[in-house]
Amino acid sequence: MPELNAELKAELIAIGSVNVDESLLAGISTSSTGPGTGLKSLFFKSGGHRVRLDINNDSPLKMIKNHFLERKALPKEIKENNDFIILKDNKELVRGEIEHVLAHCPEQAYITLSERCIYDCTFCSVPKLQGKIKTLKEVINIVEQAKKTGLMKAIAITSGVAESPEEEIERVAEVVKALKRYNVPIGVAVYPTRNSTKLLNEAGAVELKYNVETMDREIFNMVCKGLSLDFILESLREAVAVFGKNRVSSNFIIGLGETDECVREGVEHLAKMGVIPVLRPITIQPLRKDELEAIRPSAEQLLKLARMTREILNKYGLRIEVSQTMCLPCTGCDITPYRDI
Repeated sequence: MPELNAELKAELIAIGSVNVDESLLAGISTSSTGPGTGLKSLFFKSGGHRVRLDINNDSPLKMIKNHFLERKALPKEIKENNDFIILKDNKELVRGEIEHVLAHCPEQAYITLSERCIYDCTFCSVPKLQGKIKTLKEVINIVEQAKKTGLMKAIAITSGVAESPEEEIERVAEVVKALKRYNVPIGVAVYPTRNSTKLLNEAGAVELKYNVETMDREIFNMVCKGLSLDFILESLREAVAVFGKNRVSSNFIIGLGETDECVREGVEHLAKMGVIPVLRPITIQPLRKDELEAIRPSAEQLLKLARMTREILNKYGLRIEVSQTMCLPCTGCDITPYRDI
């Protein structure tokens, strides 16, 4: 019975989507938030690995129900854990289960506070959609629903920048303060300000993420106009000093045209500071496809870069297993060193 391993997971991530009859997903929560807002996705788990796949009727991958197991008199736990099959070219690739999504991902209430942004990063659909700003009452309702499942291990808050970075940090800090009562780790991923690290730490966040997006400065200036890579790096350095080692991370998008050498140098630069890089394969949003030159990385490249990242993390004594919130414990979108490979 084929289960996920690092190589199979990399193959699935390189494709990034699956064709599935949504009637098969009745009663199963799906994800549709973050930079991929507007896209539905599911989380598939097998062999101790987890992968997030967008639901797309044109995907070369197809997911079906495991009717064979339904017909057989097998123990209930075997049926549940191997209820779905992913096919490629009509051949079985892997079997596993679809995980329940609490809010954006399994085991976490991962909430986008402001679904709009004054910045216009060309890899992100949020500026195009200009959605709502959740009230504190709405956020608490989402967390309450997640808590009722008995599966919530953490809370994560991310946000666009609705009006200004400073106002956004104030809004996020107030939400974090209100959520401390749930007594689970809280992580925050936002664009930094001069005092955001201090404010979020004092509010009760235990982990922090400021995304570099790319360490290729020429690419950064093209895809993240109006933002400052130097300021983000300066803020990350400060965040490590305040939150501590293994508590600060940064998304580093793969597929914007950067070289593998640029990735290696960027990963080392971040790790040397005490920041854990999260190598995130580019998702080309339908709303941005005519504005962005990008290629989703191959399975081979994903594995190569993940192994390289693991070596560098080990060199600087960084430990991913310490992380409790956001992307590092989730692993759905990436090949995560130590957890996957």
